Amino acid sequence: MKGKKEQAITLIAPGTKVEGDVHFDNQLFVKGEVRGNVLAEKPEAHLIVSPEGLVAGEIKAPSVVINGRVEGDVYATSRLELATGAQVKGDLFYALIEMQLGAQVEGRLVHTEQPTKETSSVTKLTAEPATKK
Repeated sequence: MKGKKEQAITLIAPGTKVEGDVHFDNQLFVKGEVRGNVLAEKPEAHLIVSPEGLVAGEIKAPSVVINGRVEGDVYATSRLELATGAQVKGDLFYALIEMQLGAQVEGRLVHTEQPTKETSSVTKLTAEPATKK
């Protein structure tokens, strides 16, 4: 399609084991096993750890969805979602978090700075005092 930005999607399939750091730009689906850090810096980067997936290492990405196992700290600079099947052993650093019933965390939840305007659907309103007529 003309004019539409192409999004690269990377899959680490079930039965696949990656040893070492993984760097990605757009979307990464982990259905296999990563023994190393998973890193992304672009603001549109999105990581999904599926129910059968495992990441044994640190995660640093803007948007992270965990529905599998993570053994290491997670740094989600924009949004972190812990789905029902999430099993995390490590500290979670997040700007926004969504946690579903059944998600398990063995570690600290640490709120960091707020996300940028582009990622937040909440608008700050300022009230001005009413003037008398």
